Amino acid sequence: MAAETESKFVQPAIPKFNGHYDHWSMLMENFLRSKEYWSLVNDGIPAAAEGVVLTEAQQKSIADQKLKDLKVKNYLFQAIDRNIMETILNRDTAKHIWDSMKQKYQGFTRVKRALLQALRKDFEVLQMKEGESVNEYFA
Repeated sequence: MAAETESKFVQPAIPKFNGHYDHWSMLMENFLRSKEYWSLVNDGIPAAAEGVVLTEAQQKSIADQKLKDLKVKNYLFQAIDRNIMETILNRDTAKHIWDSMKQKYQGFTRVKRALLQALRKDFEVLQMKEGESVNEYFA
């Protein structure tokens, strides 16, 4: 019975970025949290201070973090279209990619939403006056 349940388990799909940053970032954050990788995107890879000698355990921990970061970058590369990825200058870490996407698209989404709201308001108050012809209305 357990084998049947395991075989029916479906891996969650990587959310594709379609221009709606807020929605995509929420889905992608949840996806990365489920994989236990979100801390790498949120905090980045811890770096050793210059001149500090690391123990073998600390070196191994940093190497593990770098490997996990590569996995997260792989997920992000699969989620983001090639044309968008080419506009991201710093692709060193998953955190850099995430922060670039956030900076580029989160503000854009808010601006677009505000413009749509202004257009909706203009449309709602748009009406012909009493006795006005169509030609006069559009002139």
